[in-house]
Amino acid sequence: MAYSPTELLNVYLDARNQRHKVGRLAFRDRQVLFEYDPSFLASGIEISPIKLPLKAGVSVADTAIFDGLFGVFNDSLPDGWGRLLLDRTVEKHGVHRGQLNPLDRLAYVGRHGMGALSYEPELGQQTSDDSPLALDRLAEESAAVLAGENEEVFEELLRLNGSSSGARPKIVAQVSGDKRKIIHGRQELQPGFTHWMIKFPSSQDTRDVGATEYAYSLMARDAGVEMSETHLFRTRRNRYFGTKRFDRDGDARIHMHSLGGLIHADHRSPSLDYDTVLRVTLALTRNIQDAEKAYALACFNVLAHNRDDHVKNFSFLLNARNEWVFAPAYDLVFSYGPGGEQSMLVMGEGKNPGTTQLLALGKQYGIKNAPEILAKVGKAVADWPRYADLAEISRKSTKQIADKIKLH
Repeated sequence: MAYSPTELLNVYLDARNQRHKVGRLAFRDRQVLFEYDPSFLASGIEISPIKLPLKAGVSVADTAIFDGLFGVFNDSLPDGWGRLLLDRTVEKHGVHRGQLNPLDRLAYVGRHGMGALSYEPELGQQTSDDSPLALDRLAEESAAVLAGENEEVFEELLRLNGSSSGARPKIVAQVSGDKRKIIHGRQELQPGFTHWMIKFPSSQDTRDVGATEYAYSLMARDAGVEMSETHLFRTRRNRYFGTKRFDRDGDARIHMHSLGGLIHADHRSPSLDYDTVLRVTLALTRNIQDAEKAYALACFNVLAHNRDDHVKNFSFLLNARNEWVFAPAYDLVFSYGPGGEQSMLVMGEGKNPGTTQLLALGKQYGIKNAPEILAKVGKAVADWPRYADLAEISRKSTKQIADKIKLH
């Protein structure tokens, strides 16, 4: 197909079943421009209060780390797996991935991104298919795509990806209340179903990575970390981790903003401290309870050896009262991090952070019950073998993780 670049996009906020025209994006002379719609300025809704506050006139992002996009729009784009699928899909149709500009990619996302922003005109394909999805088949096709062996299924997997982020292959789907039926997520919510995300192993993952993430979700919940509902989907051949989407309430969409997008920080260059997480959380939510949620997550990531705690793995939601709240935790699983260090420093310590730094962090931000929060997390993490047993993780993986989890 002949390539025609997208030069103008209308942006909408489809939150809580209400549609607002946010403004327009334009691509001119290799630069992305944005202007709020006058009606949205009058609404008082702040979709990105730090880097894109409400003001009249044309705005240009202060950084090039998101290819010139403001972080709030970059949050709509997939990376890792989703970007790979889009690149290979357009190249299958004769368009080189290097030709795509940022607005092209947003147009492919359309109204199917994470959160509540939509982009028109939309280039992505729609579906009304409500036939059951076979997880084993999709996992095999995903593995074949990663290995470069399958050029026939890019578009199907792209539609199933739903613009989700992260490196591991995944789909967005609708799941029945009894967890027995899984159908395509890109359609009107069917009766008795809710919106979920289901992950598949990558070539670098252990076979029981899905079970491990499920065990971590059980452990985190008992540690006092707020999480959305999780489930381990079992087939005859494998087990797949799934989580109910917290950016959906029924079929209503909820505006979501990652920490990285909010402050224009690149997750590929980890250099921030949990000091930033707590500071931004308090400034944005103005609520010590949200700061306590962020602090509990910091404690869990450190003690449970989840070192992939970069800026895209913390998010905020805009509730029905137009108040920002700290989003439920996600992507919690044992990981080594860059160079074996914590992606997010703890009071300047990345190689071997522990309770000393965590207590100092809590004290700095006036979290009076920090010792109790830390103790609750520590108690749950110390019980790791029980959670591993509940998820039926192999003894080898259980021991490997247990050997790394240390309470300082």
